[in-house]
Amino acid sequence: MSAPAPSPLAVVDAEPLPRQEEVLTEAALAFVAELHRRFTPRRDELLARRAERRAEIARTSTLDFLPETAAIRADDSWKVAPAPAALNDRRVEITGPTDRKMTINALNSGARVWLADFEDASAPTWENVVLGQLNLIDAYTRNIDFTDPRSGKSYALKPAEELATVVMRPRGWHLEERHLTFEGRPVPGALVDFGLYFFHNAQRLIDLGKGPYFYLPKTESHLEARLWNEIFVFAQDYVGIPQGTVRATVLIETITAAYEMEEILYELRDHAAGLNAGRWDYLFSIVKNFRDGGAKFVLPDRNAVTMTAPFMRAYTELLVRTCHKRGAHAIGGMAAFIPSRRDAEVNKVAFEKVKADKDREAGDGFDGSWVAHPDLVPIAMASFDAVLGEKPNQKDRLREDVSVAAGDLIAIDSLDAKPTYDGLRNAVQVGIRYIEAWLRGLGAVAIFNLMEDAATAEISRSQIWQWINAGVVFENGEAATPELARKVAAEELAAIRAEIGGEAFAAGKWQQAHDLLLHVSLDADYADFLTLPAYEQLVG
Repeated sequence: MSAPAPSPLAVVDAEPLPRQEEVLTEAALAFVAELHRRFTPRRDELLARRAERRAEIARTSTLDFLPETAAIRADDSWKVAPAPAALNDRRVEITGPTDRKMTINALNSGARVWLADFEDASAPTWENVVLGQLNLIDAYTRNIDFTDPRSGKSYALKPAEELATVVMRPRGWHLEERHLTFEGRPVPGALVDFGLYFFHNAQRLIDLGKGPYFYLPKTESHLEARLWNEIFVFAQDYVGIPQGTVRATVLIETITAAYEMEEILYELRDHAAGLNAGRWDYLFSIVKNFRDGGAKFVLPDRNAVTMTAPFMRAYTELLVRTCHKRGAHAIGGMAAFIPSRRDAEVNKVAFEKVKADKDREAGDGFDGSWVAHPDLVPIAMASFDAVLGEKPNQKDRLREDVSVAAGDLIAIDSLDAKPTYDGLRNAVQVGIRYIEAWLRGLGAVAIFNLMEDAATAEISRSQIWQWINAGVVFENGEAATPELARKVAAEELAAIRAEIGGEAFAAGKWQQAHDLLLHVSLDADYADFLTLPAYEQLVG
């Protein structure tokens, strides 16, 4: 076989990284270039379609199940492909970025699956993008270890049969990778992440008895799922592995996708593994899409919108019913608590909440659920063990008792809770702290004993924006205004400086984070994604 032609892709504005040549091979870049050439034009069309649909929602303030796909929903005969053995039992999944320490800890955690995250838990510096790929290659070849320079503690992989199965999450369709260009144009981050991972690891994973498995984020329609399916078909042929080897789990984390769950599974049916129910991105999507809808769409404080809220319950129950009707896994939401090494009482209260949440999900028919920390794996595992026993999943629970009308999914005003002044302050606090870490290259950040990712910053800035634009008056009589947001942000910035000291404050990106949060929270033109203007400020 002749050597592949030199890739037309250019690596630009990037400092050389150790061992990058193992990831950025000519053959791998040629594959990414071919993905870009074939599929980016359709990606562009689908992003334009998102804007058109948003405009339609602004005009009507409603959503419904699609009339043009009614036949797919009515046809009871089709199912997704059976789950491969490595993905049949997903009762606990741990999430996190692909830095070296996290890679080892997640694989060793005792969870059945690790969501290896190049998306919301990873700030997309070139170092994170390339070295994250290298860490996964090293894990699959068992060439990975890590010694913490501060503690001196060493980390190494457990035996292969004890390791979690990896499900990798590439970036969403809206993000570009500025360091990899084609004729001067950035390649979509999703194609870079997927392409490099798939090219290097698809056959290697098959040899390990697993396969190239993916989580697909920020999907807004079944047409976007169709694009992914076309990419999978092409990619499998390109590297010469059987069709259907790829498996994808779609995050239903946008309100529009919630109305197309069956259609999304149908488009991916030969490659579908399941659907996942998120919270912060889902709420962010509701704010984004219904921001012109008036008072009935105003959300209360984010922590008041639990998964038991009527409209959230409609969404999760519909997801379980849809998945099981079609033979797919239904995966529940995140337990984001980070155990405190100092406060046993904080842990006790939080662990009880996590247990109640996972008990509810297992009882509702979910086949598995997410945690953010290894210490939560046993708690979630016990909840699902109690329901599943020796069974790998409960896809036989069809939940035919569930009936969800279109209006139930957007009945935001069914909640009694209201926005509060403390909710505004928390949104500002968390927003500044998260964005500051993100600008330093950290995507998964412990804030107030919770593991936060970019979805947290999105819901935080969206709530500030929504409350101001809706003219919300808080319980203390103060109105949500740009002036109040600026005042609270200034107070929080001063409190952070006092907390960490002037030297650490100056060494961080606190003022920049403060300014960016206010920009996306107060700008009359609501930014589709916080990470778009943030990426312009991300160094590296």
